[in-house]
Amino acid sequence: MSVVRTGLNETDIRALVRGETPDERALAAHKLCRRIEAGVPDEEREAAGEVLRLMAFDAAELVRRALAVTLKTSPLLPRDVAVRLARDVESVALPILSFSPAFTDEDLAEIVRVSDELKRLAVAKRATLSEMVTDALALHAGEEALRTAFANDNAHFTEAAMKQALARFNRSEAMALALAYRKMLPASISEKLVSLVSDQVRQRLVDHHAISPETALTIAIGARERATVDLVEQAAHISDLETFVAHLRAADKLTPSLLLRALAHGNIAFLEWALADLADLPHHRVWLMVHDGGPLGLKALYERAVLPSNLYPAFRAGIDTYQALQQEDGELDLPRFQQRMLERFLTGAATVSPPADVDYLVERMDSLGLRDRRAAEAAKRTIAA
Repeated sequence: MSVVRTGLNETDIRALVRGETPDERALAAHKLCRRIEAGVPDEEREAAGEVLRLMAFDAAELVRRALAVTLKTSPLLPRDVAVRLARDVESVALPILSFSPAFTDEDLAEIVRVSDELKRLAVAKRATLSEMVTDALALHAGEEALRTAFANDNAHFTEAAMKQALARFNRSEAMALALAYRKMLPASISEKLVSLVSDQVRQRLVDHHAISPETALTIAIGARERATVDLVEQAAHISDLETFVAHLRAADKLTPSLLLRALAHGNIAFLEWALADLADLPHHRVWLMVHDGGPLGLKALYERAVLPSNLYPAFRAGIDTYQALQQEDGELDLPRFQQRMLERFLTGAATVSPPADVDYLVERMDSLGLRDRRAAEAAKRTIAA
């Protein structure tokens, strides 16, 4: 094999070509790569490229790895050399795949399509990723590689790619979390995530992305009403409750059970606006009927809202507890309110809530640390009878 003539150190080039051991050739490769990385004159670029190709074709992995590690970020690495190294064993390919600027988007997308998961993960770790590359990741990559790419806001995903990833890993909370913490999300993706993530992350979606608390509530209601009540608590900062309630009613989600559970959480303002909407009355009038209308005001309002008669005692108990605590303390202490109201719901002889609601209230009682279960069990036996 002839020696390439160049201004690079010819002793090192000879050692690279004719070195008897991999260690000798790897040392020469490292020196030459450092020299190329430091900069070579324009007239030597082509010759330097030929030297790098010699390294890329060397039979010793140690030589190829010296090339990959030393020039992993260099713009001087020829594209064809980078592509060859990307197909190499992992110790050679991974540094190049993670950092080299030599690849085109088409190169990276093809590598994602045909490579194993470690190489896909290396691509996912790159500082920036185009939509062409993330489309390939969404379709082919495993969960770890996708989560890594989602965690990078400089990895540009189309809405379709995000949906593809969520569909493939629809049971992965970690995947949903990685998406939820991106700086920007399409509204449709935010809405899909609401029912997949924890309360804390759901609140982040409401606060930081293109999603309204109303939409979050509606989505969660479709899965389970208890999650909706949790969202009502989190969405206490909503200023336009009138629109919020109208949205729920239009979607047939303003159910008696939802109102009862919201009341159990101390969401009195939400209850007032819900009753106003259902009864077709101005909010200020509903407020008077709930708080200052005496024992008949709430009942008349309740009947006008066409709510189930068997649930009225539970609503009455909740409002009475709320008013009693306000008179005692001047302001609502939510944990104390919940405890007092649950006790009344579960022990009052007039309470005839559906068993599912009683189960829910018993669970809430447990979560508040109440130990007296006799009243709860007695209430359940009364309802079952």
